[in-house]
Amino acid sequence: MSEITAKPFDMNDIFNTLNLGVCVVNANGKVLLWNDWIAKHSHIKEADALNRPLDQVFPEPVSPAFLSALKNTLTYRLPVVLSTALHRTPLPLYNVFGTDQQPDRMYQSITITPIQSQLDESCCLIQVTDSSTSIKREKMLRSHSEILKKEATTDGLTDICNRRFFDAHYEMTVADAKRQKHPLSIFMVDIDFFKSYNDYYGHIAGDDVIKQVAAALKSQLSRATDIVARYGGEEFVLVMPHLPQEIACQFAEKLRSAVFNLAIPHIKSQPLKQVTISVGACTGIPENDDNLLNKADTALYQAKLKGRNQCISLPLCETEEYLEQ
Repeated sequence: MSEITAKPFDMNDIFNTLNLGVCVVNANGKVLLWNDWIAKHSHIKEADALNRPLDQVFPEPVSPAFLSALKNTLTYRLPVVLSTALHRTPLPLYNVFGTDQQPDRMYQSITITPIQSQLDESCCLIQVTDSSTSIKREKMLRSHSEILKKEATTDGLTDICNRRFFDAHYEMTVADAKRQKHPLSIFMVDIDFFKSYNDYYGHIAGDDVIKQVAAALKSQLSRATDIVARYGGEEFVLVMPHLPQEIACQFAEKLRSAVFNLAIPHIKSQPLKQVTISVGACTGIPENDDNLLNKADTALYQAKLKGRNQCISLPLCETEEYLEQ
């Protein structure tokens, strides 16, 4: 007589111990198995779910993507995975209940697998895992990455582009201007008598002036292709493609006026007694990577020689002739 061996575990006990949702539905979509994990995170008891169509068990709508995947698995007998990347919350499942605030849906990863019952009935096994932690980690890493990226390309004092970003952007913009044969304008800007301002008012006040001037320069930009960067100390640089020479001249004056209209007192600035800037600009189709920048800087030097609070704007092809006068 053969010896009868008792089963060491009850399958329901195993299903209810798993740290994931397990649900089985038949060919008509009715629930045949509903483990404790699903009951906990749906707030729906097993007795209230069994033998009911799955899409009618929940008080909230189930996502159309989930219902479509379930139908396809029942029809074609092929497994389906609903990844968190595309389907964040297919089922109305929650991590927390009973709080004063409306809980957020749990982020889920769902696998739907065709199985056959002992009665040879086509069914589907639905496995649900909580992806909330991995999504939060992903968001945190993305946020941290964006912060690092901003810190790497933004000037800490003024919150405009820094020299590192400018160098990379300028190289690409010059290459594009050469390739497309379109004009490019570079504006070099320097705060007049800034050392005297720092010596008289102090470095904290000097930093505040740099921030105000940076904000005034940035406020004049209206196109996504234009940038302003802190070039170093009290010096700034602006890069603006597709500007005709005449418009570049007018824009240089707008920059000067924007800072002048701040009316920041500067007792050591002669003769105006307020903070001003000098602007050197150069416009043209670049021939190499540094001709526009160098000649804009030379134009700035000329504006300083002419008494400051000045704008010198030159076409690229006439720069050398101007400097010889």
